Amino acid sequence: MRSSLPAPSFIMDTCRLLFWVAVLSVLTAVPARGQNYYAYVASESADEVALVRFNADTESATVEETVPVGYIAPETEGAHGMTVAPDGEHWFVSIAHGKPYGRVAKYEAGTNAKVDTAHVGMFPATMEVAPSTGLLHVVNFNLHGEPTPGTVSVVDPETMTEMDKVKTGIMPHGSRFAPDGRTHYSVGMMDGTLYEIDALTGQVTRTLTTGEGAPKPTWVDPHPSRPLAYVAHNGTDEVAVVNRDDWAVTQRLQTGEGTAPYNLEVSPDGSTLVVSYKGTGETGIWNLETGERAARLPNTQSVTHGVVISPDSRYAFVSAEGKGDDPGAVDVFDLRTNERVASVEVGPQAGGIAFWKTDATIPSAR
Repeated sequence: MRSSLPAPSFIMDTCRLLFWVAVLSVLTAVPARGQNYYAYVASESADEVALVRFNADTESATVEETVPVGYIAPETEGAHGMTVAPDGEHWFVSIAHGKPYGRVAKYEAGTNAKVDTAHVGMFPATMEVAPSTGLLHVVNFNLHGEPTPGTVSVVDPETMTEMDKVKTGIMPHGSRFAPDGRTHYSVGMMDGTLYEIDALTGQVTRTLTTGEGAPKPTWVDPHPSRPLAYVAHNGTDEVAVVNRDDWAVTQRLQTGEGTAPYNLEVSPDGSTLVVSYKGTGETGIWNLETGERAARLPNTQSVTHGVVISPDSRYAFVSAEGKGDDPGAVDVFDLRTNERVASVEVGPQAGGIAFWKTDATIPSAR
């Protein structure tokens, strides 16, 4: 007499099937976690810094808080450059005008409470913390009097004390470190020169003229894994590619007539270069594997300024100044689809921008 019970193999297969059905039902019941991305942006004509949050799930951007950073009420002091400490605990903003000098203010990230202030040179602009020493390097973009060599202020961010001034070029701009954290780069806008500083010795080690005529270099950013540095030539509509080993310009990326490239950043994975086209109010996205431009996209305001890319190399955050009484804006570009996916208004003449952090969020249902 045959048994009416199912075969053991059939029972095992059925159990496996029921198990995976249960797992899938749980996974589909819990929505995937998305990401919030946070950046700080300074508005020069408003003397304020806005904390911007971008929700990648809803592709929306909002201003979470606006922080006043001026201290002479009747005057516009010019909040210009931004950077966030490597540990994400503090952010810094340069205040261009001062009596008699400019200054850098330190704030606690998240609470946005002011901590301290350091006095530096005239019209401090871009800055970054050296990974090798932990010291803040601030370029002083002096606009007063005859054109004379400017300086890079070296500031202890713990005590907010200026420790040194390194003489560089005329109207220095850009302040970025190579991947080793030891070598600092900036450009002299009015002398067309790239400057290299050893962060440990505080000495200028090399200089390089990066263009002919009046290139007006305004920014430099080293590649995260290759011995290359990218220099924006605001006056000649190009980006010069410098080989740091050979110390020579090896390529020139033509951005287009009237684009006036101003700021730029290489993505952390090294695949993409994002350039703000200040002259045409656009953003250029370049594929660094092919050396070709992948997209040229309009910003929401007519004068673009700063660029910062998220640590996952997914999104570029670009500040746009606006003209006259127009508000500034932060535009968010998806570097996978090469599209502008979000924008939010901030204070007028939005300029310096720095990435802070990401956090997870459960997305809303669509």
